Amino acid sequence: MPPDAEHELVVEADGLTKVFSDFWMRRKAVAVDGISFGIRRDEIFGLLGPNGSGKSTTIKMILGLLHRSKGRLTVFGKDPSDVDVKRRIGYLPEESYLYRFLTPTETLDFYGRLFGLSHAVRRRRTEELLAMVGLTHVAHRQVGEFSKGMARRLGIAQALINDPDLLILDEPTSGLDPLGSRQVKDLLLELGRRGKTILLSSHQLDDVQDVCDRMVILYGGRIRSEGTVDQLLEDSGRTVITVPRLDAASTARVERFLRDEAHVPVERIAAPRQRLEDLFVKIVEDARKERAETSGAQAGGATAAFLRGEDAEGARLIGDLVASKDAAAPAAGRSEARPAPAPAEPARDVLRELTQTPAPAAGVPGDAAAPASVRPASPPAAAAPAPAPAAPAPAAPASAARPAQKPAAEVDRSVIDDLLGGGGGS
Repeated sequence: MPPDAEHELVVEADGLTKVFSDFWMRRKAVAVDGISFGIRRDEIFGLLGPNGSGKSTTIKMILGLLHRSKGRLTVFGKDPSDVDVKRRIGYLPEESYLYRFLTPTETLDFYGRLFGLSHAVRRRRTEELLAMVGLTHVAHRQVGEFSKGMARRLGIAQALINDPDLLILDEPTSGLDPLGSRQVKDLLLELGRRGKTILLSSHQLDDVQDVCDRMVILYGGRIRSEGTVDQLLEDSGRTVITVPRLDAASTARVERFLRDEAHVPVERIAAPRQRLEDLFVKIVEDARKERAETSGAQAGGATAAFLRGEDAEGARLIGDLVASKDAAAPAAGRSEARPAPAPAEPARDVLRELTQTPAPAAGVPGDAAAPASVRPASPPAAAAPAPAPAAPAPAAPASAARPAQKPAAEVDRSVIDDLLGGGGGS
């Protein structure tokens, strides 16, 4: 841990107290009774204690969900109710409350929207997180169909979608199989190395022992013990000597030496045993090498790239572009406003051409050129005499030599006349 990190407290509590009262404001229970502790940057901090010791109440006050009765509490140097503080926190509650009709992809996208992440960032992080927790193959199944362990894996992914600076986990391994528990512990260790601050509350003491740097043990709302893992677990009354396996004769000589020379009895000589967790993980890994099928959660992949900080360069470049755009905006506002372009005049020649009646071809009646669907009905036998022929029109220019088309019967001529300014060209 860097030297300055030892004095930089992410969470600081001094005399923190929470008293629950009834309707008449009479004291009902003292959940937290004047505790003082600090969580440093870059460390994994354990909060331990039996049920009813004040762990969950303390976490809710850190999250700003409960107001303290007395004492002082700051998170990142600010009050826990500050919105900017909440943006930097990822939280996994003791029970995963997820929308049962959404899929994992939709769930993570929803929480990403709450943090204001762009669509591209949400999609990339969703894919990486689902691969990390082993849920890629069920990314489009409804969450209501999941087992408790699979829902817990999704809850862990949800707590990491905003790449938090402070990660608060309440019973993160609850409902997980030993393989999932090992993966969560490995993830916490990697996040701690990357610089995340983690508050871990769990009844699985082995999990806390494996990952935490420091811890406090609560009982009755008060701190009963605190310190590093080595300080709290050191057994000062015994000495352990570990050597490769000895034969019976060598073991007897060592025992005789300790009894005669050091004057201490040998309490027990036995071969060491591996942990049950290690044996379980080995059996499962061997089964997977044999490609045994399973319908449950699969083995998780590598830690998501954004949690490893691999997209930090891209974020920096995007920030520079946004800053450049913001700097250019005021300058653009001071420039002279350009006049808006005048609306384009309607193409009068084209409109007139559309309203012209084409001249009949030689030997063909005037209506023969029109399609049958738009040709007017034949005149009655006793038709009125045709009007006198009009004066010959001036010759059209060479550029307008193409024959004019007669408009369809459904054309609204009044609209064309309006566009021509009242000078209809029939």
